[in-house]
Amino acid sequence: MPINLNVYDGAATITNEYFKRFPMPDFERIYLPDSLRSFSDVDPIGTKELLIDDNRSAVGRQPYMTIDGTDFYFSVKGIGSTTSPFSRQLFKKEEICWLLKTGATKERIMNAKEKEMTFPRYLTGELWSRGCPYGSQGLEFASIAMKATEMSDASTTSIHGFRIAPLVKIVKLPEALQNEVTQVYWYRRFKQEMVQEMRLIPSNIRIYFHSDWTIGDDTGDLFDFFRINNNDKAMGFLENFVKSGIAILTLFVRSLRDNGNGTYSGLDFYDVWLDKDAVLAPDGTIFWADLEGLQMIVIGGRDRADLEFNIEEKMEHQIYRSLYEFMYAYEQIERERVRRFGHITDRKTQFEYLLKDALKEDEVVDLHRSQDSLELVIGNILGEERLSKRFTILDW
Repeated sequence: MPINLNVYDGAATITNEYFKRFPMPDFERIYLPDSLRSFSDVDPIGTKELLIDDNRSAVGRQPYMTIDGTDFYFSVKGIGSTTSPFSRQLFKKEEICWLLKTGATKERIMNAKEKEMTFPRYLTGELWSRGCPYGSQGLEFASIAMKATEMSDASTTSIHGFRIAPLVKIVKLPEALQNEVTQVYWYRRFKQEMVQEMRLIPSNIRIYFHSDWTIGDDTGDLFDFFRINNNDKAMGFLENFVKSGIAILTLFVRSLRDNGNGTYSGLDFYDVWLDKDAVLAPDGTIFWADLEGLQMIVIGGRDRADLEFNIEEKMEHQIYRSLYEFMYAYEQIERERVRRFGHITDRKTQFEYLLKDALKEDEVVDLHRSQDSLELVIGNILGEERLSKRFTILDW
């Protein structure tokens, strides 16, 4: 669904180190719906038509940049929400005004004639998820996302095989605007800096939730949309899906650091999930989009044996955290391939074949085949053999 957003100058910009050499003026503005005009005396400097994406984001219609052969689209996160945080009801002027303490803003809201009156969209000051205001984004979470982005290699989209949709810039909201919108809160008020994230994403299609089309619900439509019109393309799509999916299951060891004090650090997932926080490229590659949930954790132990046990436990926990969603989506893609093109193969034989092709150049994961099972042999980017694990991915 299209949305017209008003364009304003931001208060300040923080730029990803990999993108500092590129002139990207569209990424240095803030984008707000018409319903937010009542909270500011500043006139917009223009408008931009985007497509609504998820609860508080919008994405461009046309590719903005090509990276390693994949088209990426402009995306802004933090444009406001249409629904109340404590119900499934759409926002109404009356609810917003009831929360406000100052009369002038109330009056402007009640007298405003928003272009999207059917679905007014608001930023709020409700402290929603630790470092995040409902409908917007907080500097704390955006900074975590930026740190994760800058861990990538020079391509800007890969952390040792774990694919990411890069955060390009963080744009701070003007202080006067923030002071007004943070008056809208129900229980706890957000007191940090509010920002918008300017990202590049390969699509707005997710695995199962938070987009109009998902792999879980609309597999056939996505085959048409991505022009997967023969079996070879379908197999290539599956291989890329498996390759990037295994990388998600093994993120910790792909980001492993020796802290030099008997502990190790690596990235883990905090309140983000494969089924809703990653997007799918047209070639089947999964890109993680909501990077504020990728946070460094530290693992230690009473001694070396305890340390190794704790790291192995984290590796296993991270696999199981996303394994079902990964396998469920894989199954839907494979079923659609068979439905369209035939070429029926034993389920486990097919998956083993794809794993072998997908992982033949992987930095971290190898395969071990025995008579009755197929195991992932999971190493790490440091090459420390004692910090490794075997995980049975198929039983025969």
